[in-house]
Amino acid sequence: MPLQVSNYSWQQTKTAVFLSLPLRGVCVRDADVFCTENYLKVNFPPFLFEAFLYAPIDDESSKAKIGNDTIDFTLYKKEAVMWETLSVSGVDKEMMQRIRENSILQAQEKAKEATEAKAIAKREDQKYTLNVMMKIEEEERKKIEDMKENERRKATKELEAWKECQRKAEERKRIQKEKKLHQQEKQTEEERKKLKHKNLTKNSASRNLATKGRNSENIFFAKLKEDCIPAPRSVGNIKINFTPRVFPTALRESKVAEEEEWLHKQAEARRAMNTDIPEFCDLKEDEKNPEWLKEKGNKLFATEDYLAAINAYNLAIRLNNKIPLLYLNRAACHLKLKNLHKAIEDSSKAYRIMKLHLRLIQLTKLCKTMLRRFGM
Repeated sequence: MPLQVSNYSWQQTKTAVFLSLPLRGVCVRDADVFCTENYLKVNFPPFLFEAFLYAPIDDESSKAKIGNDTIDFTLYKKEAVMWETLSVSGVDKEMMQRIRENSILQAQEKAKEATEAKAIAKREDQKYTLNVMMKIEEEERKKIEDMKENERRKATKELEAWKECQRKAEERKRIQKEKKLHQQEKQTEEERKKLKHKNLTKNSASRNLATKGRNSENIFFAKLKEDCIPAPRSVGNIKINFTPRVFPTALRESKVAEEEEWLHKQAEARRAMNTDIPEFCDLKEDEKNPEWLKEKGNKLFATEDYLAAINAYNLAIRLNNKIPLLYLNRAACHLKLKNLHKAIEDSSKAYRIMKLHLRLIQLTKLCKTMLRRFGM
């Protein structure tokens, strides 16, 4: 049962009430002070103090000081009037209970409003902080973009300057080369003139010697020289017919089907190598092999890199377009990429090639059967 405290002292002005409540051994840690507009309660076990105030007060601006075995209250009035008493007189238990409940509800509502206000303030602070951070990040990003743009412009200027230097160097080399070539042509022309002059001098001397020799030459030797010169050949045409066959054997001794199959294989091998095509000259030996490219495309397909696999199959098909499995694998890649028309087109090509191979095999078997039948 708590002990009701009744020995307290209070003073007032028109705007404030000063209440002094003596409590032996009171401290901030153990004292429970509850104050609303019309109700004041202090709980310090085993002591209890309650006051149903005469008029409303401003509980937010009111103060309490705990220490020296007393609690000193400074309660600010809402209306500047003098109170007759501190507590309302003639209050029964029901009214007291109703005042307590209303005070608790009022305190809860204020606490709820304070919590909501605090949460709103916190959200506003977070929003403000986020905006500030976004502005800082935007400034940093803009700064980085400006630095990149400056570096790009600097690199572009340096590249243009280097290209200009290279162009000037190439121009100087070309001019020097042209000068050197002109000098060589000039020297060659001078040497040609000297050689021509020398030949003319030599020919003149030879003609002079020949004239002297002819004057002293014997008529017999001249006649003998004329008899030793053979007569010119008669005019005629020689016609030569060449066989268009690739093989040196005669047509009656050859096997046309086997020869055509051999020629077809040679053409496929030359097409597979493609060493004369400029765009394949830079490829390695492995990259010119359709089988190697097919295996590479299969590995890329397994890693779900379908575009790279299609490129590998494209190169393999350009090297050898008679392998149906290349078209089937490329159709699978197009199917994964939802390119249905291309998948249908590649599947149709593979079907036609396989059908042609089957016909060639059947025709080869038929030819071999006929050859065995006729004993050839």
